[in-house]
Amino acid sequence: MGEFTINGVMLRDMLLMGASVLEHNKASIDALNVFPVPDGDTGTNMLMTMQSAAKSIKSCSCESVSEVADALSNGALRGARGNSGVILSQIFRGFSKALKGEQELTAKLLVKTFTSGTESAYKAVMRP
Repeated sequence: MGEFTINGVMLRDMLLMGASVLEHNKASIDALNVFPVPDGDTGTNMLMTMQSAAKSIKSCSCESVSEVADALSNGALRGARGNSGVILSQIFRGFSKALKGEQELTAKLLVKTFTSGTESAYKAVMRP
């Protein structure tokens, strides 16, 4: 049995679905009201950031996971709103960095993207 991989089209679809799920759950995330400051707009800011990322992904004729991740990162950075949006954009920045030059995403590479995203986000926040 071969290793399952995710190609650029699949990653694009997954990210767009994630944006849709975030949109439907924005109010619940706002109600959590915990990170990084209790101001009640975490879900809203994350959604606005993700909508910018989704727009960037949709306008890209991306084929590789590297290209999709670059579009994700660039769109999120341009549309980052509030603390939670900036942190989310930094997670996507690290995700993109780990996928640089890659055609497909494997399980091992996915772990690397999560690690890189976490590291990027922590570097961007003075006192998490």
